[in-house]
Amino acid sequence: MEKGKLYGVGVGPGDPELITRKAERILREADVVAVPDKGAGEKTALRIVEDLVAGKELLFCPTPMVRDRAVLEACYEKIAGDLCALLDQGRTVAFITLGDPTVYSTYIYVHKKVAERGYEAELIPGVPSFCAVAARLGTSLCEGAERLLIVPASHDPSDSLDVKANKVFMKAGKGLGELKDLLDRRGLLDRASMVANCGMEGEQVFHRLSDAGEGSSYFSIVLVKEEGSGTAC
Repeated sequence: MEKGKLYGVGVGPGDPELITRKAERILREADVVAVPDKGAGEKTALRIVEDLVAGKELLFCPTPMVRDRAVLEACYEKIAGDLCALLDQGRTVAFITLGDPTVYSTYIYVHKKVAERGYEAELIPGVPSFCAVAARLGTSLCEGAERLLIVPASHDPSDSLDVKANKVFMKAGKGLGELKDLLDRRGLLDRASMVANCGMEGEQVFHRLSDAGEGSSYFSIVLVKEEGSGTAC
């Protein structure tokens, strides 16, 4: 039997209208849709595509929000094994992931494992969340010779502030207070803006980061413009 194919499908940041035509086609054609499951009851990626995958077989893939590499590695191995079992049956599987599968995506670890086992796997790009955030703020990410630095805010971002570039701090929710304090000490707070839950229910837009409270959604992205660049609002 010919083996099936795995697709890692970026479904965009939250607004279903930002799903690409290619992603839509693959989701409609897939035999099985794999869904990341963080165990908290929230399956954001599935909500975005629910109309496209209604009636399809779903494979829920536990991806706990922990930093223990051994725990994560075991989860990725288990998911890869479950996906390969479906591919051995000749089935096409679409694994949905928020934003783009190449930008801080849990899926990419599974993708590598499946590909290393000799199965065909393809990445389908999606609209990155930081692009949607910049559009929502009505500003550019970078112009002319400006550079752009993408930073995971959940890890210590302090050294990134020494880089001369416009900066995007992703997943800033829990660490928002610390990030605001850091930017304030470096004289950058007035150049920072934020969107939480961009394109999702409960979206919040702050053209001035200083107006945002200390607590925020996991899906919070902070944009900081370098001095001399355009303002963030």
